[in-house]
Amino acid sequence: MRQSNMLIPTLREEPKEAEIASHRLLLKAGYIRKLASGVYNFLPLGKKVLRKVENIIREEMDHAGAQEIQMPSLQPAELWQTSGRWDTMGLELMRLKDRHDRDFALGATHEEVVTSLIRDEVNSYKKLPLTVYQIQNKYRDERRPRFGLLRGREFLMKDAYSFHQDFESLDEAYTRLYNAYSRIFERCGLNFRAVIADSGAMGGKDTHEFMVLSDVGEDTIAYSDKSDYAANVEMAPVITSYEKKTEEELDLQKVETPGVKTMQEVADLLNHSLAEGMKAITFKVDDKLVLVVTRGDHEINDIKVKNLYEAEIVELASEQETREILGAGFGSLGPINVPEEVEVIADNAVASMVNATCGANEDGYHYANVNPDRDLSISQYADLRFIEEGDLSPDGNGNIQFAKGIEVGHVFKLGTLYADRLGASFLNDQGKSASFVMGCYGIGVSRTLAAVVEQYHDDKGLLWPDSLAPFDLHLLNLNAKKEDHVKIADELYEKLHGLGYDVLYDDRKERAGVKFNDSDLIGVTHRVTLGKRAEEGYVEYKNRKTGFQDDIHISSLAKFLTNQ
Repeated sequence: MRQSNMLIPTLREEPKEAEIASHRLLLKAGYIRKLASGVYNFLPLGKKVLRKVENIIREEMDHAGAQEIQMPSLQPAELWQTSGRWDTMGLELMRLKDRHDRDFALGATHEEVVTSLIRDEVNSYKKLPLTVYQIQNKYRDERRPRFGLLRGREFLMKDAYSFHQDFESLDEAYTRLYNAYSRIFERCGLNFRAVIADSGAMGGKDTHEFMVLSDVGEDTIAYSDKSDYAANVEMAPVITSYEKKTEEELDLQKVETPGVKTMQEVADLLNHSLAEGMKAITFKVDDKLVLVVTRGDHEINDIKVKNLYEAEIVELASEQETREILGAGFGSLGPINVPEEVEVIADNAVASMVNATCGANEDGYHYANVNPDRDLSISQYADLRFIEEGDLSPDGNGNIQFAKGIEVGHVFKLGTLYADRLGASFLNDQGKSASFVMGCYGIGVSRTLAAVVEQYHDDKGLLWPDSLAPFDLHLLNLNAKKEDHVKIADELYEKLHGLGYDVLYDDRKERAGVKFNDSDLIGVTHRVTLGKRAEEGYVEYKNRKTGFQDDIHISSLAKFLTNQ
């Protein structure tokens, strides 16, 4: 492709709205352009890279036995209402009405659609197992789109769904697609980890996220410093055992704490550490009010609360709701004198506390010398806190460290959740009706592109791995105003094209500095430049990533390039 004819609107100034490298460089190098908040155009360079990611995905999915289909983005509300997700997806689900006032959603995901499709088309175990996938735009009304392609309202996704007659078959497919995902991200050149995850709004159990290691990642990975254990921090169990202090239990005492709101303020006023105070927070668990208690230096993990109750929705109760039932606002809550309709649960660490402090459920007051066995009515103790760096690894091998990650893929074992809700069944080998057992497997295609940029760039521009570079070679003619140089460059361009190379040929009548800067910015690994020695039959080769460069005679160039 001649660069003079290609839409590559590079920028000289830094894009002001870009906070991270991938957003800044993809805009600056002319790969993408913003249309609206969280919505982007892919320009020719961006589309070429996107297609290469798609092709890798297709090759591995096809090799894993999946079949590509295409499902509608416009989905009737009835399907989502039947599955129960019309309400639980909340404001992220983009909703609209047609001219007949019928409700629809723009596809955020396709569990409902694919389940209804297979329900209507597959009626016998003889057609199972079956895995289908698509690569299609998805829509989610993000509250705060940010970081360019990493968190958008419209994005390209590969979603796959497997259907089985039993869980043994699902396990086999899950392993096969887990391995396919590993190959996909390896072929994209990514440094990633597969981590234990939460299924979120998708439902189901046994899930893994594929996380690209990056300081700009919005997820935290908890990993062992001595084993291959890794999990999203919200899913990592705490296996720490807590020893109860041997000090004498003192009499419960109510103390005045005027104007005190935070745990640190309470600790400072009463002269103790955060670990000696109890933190109490009210949650609505499927419309039931629950008071969750942890040690003051620990953070409550709402995902663990949700999983404990096997709840659909867990959210913080409002201060007004809390005050109406408990009689106090945030900052003065505690697990003493709690109304019967409010269940009190506590993290395992609370059970070992001695002479602790907690809110008195009365504004401006706390209790001192609180001892759980004597003073509290806890319905159950459980692992309810976030794991912390330094904690024992859940596999018992090593200690936990944290790293930031960008989620680019997620695999789920859905079980019969959607099949049961949507009435999707088949006749098994006993001639009896049974619900499909399902798996779900997603890759953020456009997000993967951005994640690659986060790991492959320098201060000059992009550094694409060869598998994803928009072109195989970047050919620069530094003397586009000289006819003899133009002739040599044109002939070389045609020769390289004939050898099967996809070449970006900079034939523009621009200064050499502009061409070199644009070439570094665009990030094609292999660059061939016709410069001062062109008339002697020499070109300069430079590897964008390693910095290696050498003068190569044109007659030897083809052989030289095969070894690069």
